[in-house]
Amino acid sequence: MAIDTARNVHVTPKSKFVRHTKVPTLIFETSSELAKYVASVVADLVRSKNESKKPTILGLPTGSTPLGVYRELIRLHNEEGLDFSNVVTFNLDEYWPMDPTSIHSYHKFMWENFFDHVNIKPENIHIPRGDIAAEDVDAFCEEYERSIEQFGGLDLQLLGIGRSGHIGFNEPGSARNSLTRLVNLDPVTRRDAASGFFGEDNVPHHAITMGVGSILAAKKIIIMALGEHKASVVKRAAEQEVTDEVSASFLQTHTNSLFAVDSAAAAELTAVKTPWIVGNIEWTTQLAKKAVIWLAEQVEKPLLKLETEDFLHNHLHQLIHKYGSVAQIRQRVFDELLDGICTKPAGTDPQKVIVFSPHPDDDVISMGGTLITLADQGHEVYIAYMTSGNIAVFDHDALRHIDFVLEFHKLFHAEDEAVLTHLASLKESIENKNAGDLDTAEMLGVKGLIRKTEATAGAEVAGVSKECIRFLDLPFYRTGQVSKKPIGDEDIEIVADLLRDINPQQIYVAGDLSDPHGTHRVCAEAIINAVDVVASEGIAPEFWMYRGAWEEYDPHEIERAVPLSPEVVLKKREAIFKHESQKDSAFYPGSDKREFWVRAEDRTRNTAKVYNQLGLPEYFAIEAFKLYHGDL
Repeated sequence: MAIDTARNVHVTPKSKFVRHTKVPTLIFETSSELAKYVASVVADLVRSKNESKKPTILGLPTGSTPLGVYRELIRLHNEEGLDFSNVVTFNLDEYWPMDPTSIHSYHKFMWENFFDHVNIKPENIHIPRGDIAAEDVDAFCEEYERSIEQFGGLDLQLLGIGRSGHIGFNEPGSARNSLTRLVNLDPVTRRDAASGFFGEDNVPHHAITMGVGSILAAKKIIIMALGEHKASVVKRAAEQEVTDEVSASFLQTHTNSLFAVDSAAAAELTAVKTPWIVGNIEWTTQLAKKAVIWLAEQVEKPLLKLETEDFLHNHLHQLIHKYGSVAQIRQRVFDELLDGICTKPAGTDPQKVIVFSPHPDDDVISMGGTLITLADQGHEVYIAYMTSGNIAVFDHDALRHIDFVLEFHKLFHAEDEAVLTHLASLKESIENKNAGDLDTAEMLGVKGLIRKTEATAGAEVAGVSKECIRFLDLPFYRTGQVSKKPIGDEDIEIVADLLRDINPQQIYVAGDLSDPHGTHRVCAEAIINAVDVVASEGIAPEFWMYRGAWEEYDPHEIERAVPLSPEVVLKKREAIFKHESQKDSAFYPGSDKREFWVRAEDRTRNTAKVYNQLGLPEYFAIEAFKLYHGDL
C-alpha cells in the first residue's frame, strides 16, 4: 500500500487517487475493494493502539454502506485475531422515538451486524438512545458529548453520506459547530429510509445525531459512498463550495479527512466525468469516444459536423495531438455507435437466451422491448426470476387477493372449513400488524405468489411461455426485510445449475448500480460467479448487461442499441401493466416517483433522441446494452 505524500493518503493497487477535489478522494473499482480498504485502516489503527496499550476510539455509522466494512472486520477478527477488547465505539445516530429492540433500530443493527461477532466489551459501546423521554433528550445529548471528551475524542470517524448531503442526521441547514442533539429529519432522508420501514409513513420524523462539530472533532475521518445515486452529492461535497446545505461539505475544512467511493459514486467528479478539463490524461479509445460524444453534446452538433475549433475551444487539443486527424476521430466514434445498432440482437439463427430478472418485473421494465423482439424473432427465450420480490407488495394488495379467494370459495360452494379458517388467520395477521412490522412467513408466501403470477402474465405478453419461466427464489433474499444476506455458495450453485440445464448462447443480466436496496448488485454477483463456475464445462454464453429502472448507460458505454418500434413499446407497456402490485405506486420507488412504465418509456425515447442528435438514424425508442468486461 503506497502513500501519496502530497495528501497523506494510502493508495492501493485497486484504487485511484483523485487530485482535483477539495477533500482527498480514493476511487475503488468495486464496493468490496472499498470495504477491504476501510477495514484495513480501522484494523491498523486498532493494532497500533493495542500495541501501545491505549484504547481505540471509533465513531461508527449504520446503513447499507458500512456493511461490507463490518463484515471484513469480523473476518479479520475470526481469521487473523484482530482484538476489539480495547475498542470503544460511539455511534453517530439513532431514530427517535425508537425501541432499541425494534428491527428498525440502529442499536439492533449494530449488534446484529458487528458487535455480536467480535470481542468488544458491552460497556465500551455507546449508541444514542431512542427510547428516552422528550424531557431527558437534552441531558442525554450533553452526556454523550461529555463521554466522547472523557475518552480523549474520536481517533477515527467513519461516515456514510445521505442523498441530501447529510452526515449522521445533520440535515441541510446544520451548523458547522453543531453538537449531539435531537433533529427533524429531511423529507428526502425519510423517503430514502422508507424501504427499511416498509413505507414512508412508518419512518420516524426525528432522530438523535452527533453534530457536525462533534464529527469534525475526530482526529481522522473517512466518508464512504456507493452507487450512482450518490454521485451528484459526492461531487457537491468534494468539489463545490462549503455550505450548511450539504453538511458533508464541511469535511473540506478538516485536516485529515478522506472520501472513499466506488466508481459509480465517483461518476460525476470532474476528474472522472471530464478528465480532459483538469489536465494531462492518458487517452484510451474508450475515453476518446466519451470525449467526442461529450463535445457533440456541448456544442449541440451531430458527430460528423464537429470541427477542429470545437475541439480546441473545449479542452480537447490533446486528443487531436494523440490521434492526429479530427476527421478520423469523429468518423470512428460515429461508426462505432452506428455498428452497435442491432435489430436482431440474437442473430438470425435460433438461439437459446436467458434473461435474468432480479425482481419479478425488471425484465419487462428494463428490456421488455428486446425481450419481445427476441421472442418474435423465433429464439428460445427463458426468463429467470431471481428473487420473489415478496417484500414489495402492499398489505392492501395482499388483502384483496385473500378476499378474492374467500369469495371464490363461497361462489363455488367449496367452503372447506380449514381453508377458510386459514385465510381468516392470514387476514388477521395483516390487520393486527403494527406499522413497520415484519410479515409472517405465510404472508410472505402470499405476497410472493402475487408477484409470481404477475411475472408469468407479463412474460406471456412478451411472448415467453410458462414452460420457459424459472423462479429461482435465491436464498440470499429470504430474510423478509430489505437488508439481505451476502451472496452464498447456494445462490451461485442454483444459477450454475440453470446455466447447465439450458446451456444458452446469450444471457442478459441487470448491471444496475443504482438499485436503492442492492438486490440487482447481489444478483449480478451470483451470475458472474456462476458463469465462472460453468466456464470450465464449456458453457460460455455472450454476457450482456442492461440497466434497471433508475439509470441508463451513457452513450459512450453503449455497445448494443436495440431499436423499438411504436408497436413494440405499446406491447412492452402492456407487459409492465401486468404487474398490478407495482402499478400506480410501487412499494420501493426509489427517488423517482414516476411509474415504472413512464420511466421505461422516457428512458428509451431519450436514448433514441440522443442518437438522433448525434446524427445517427432516428428511431422511436432504443434499449441499451453493454457487454460484460469483468466489471459492473
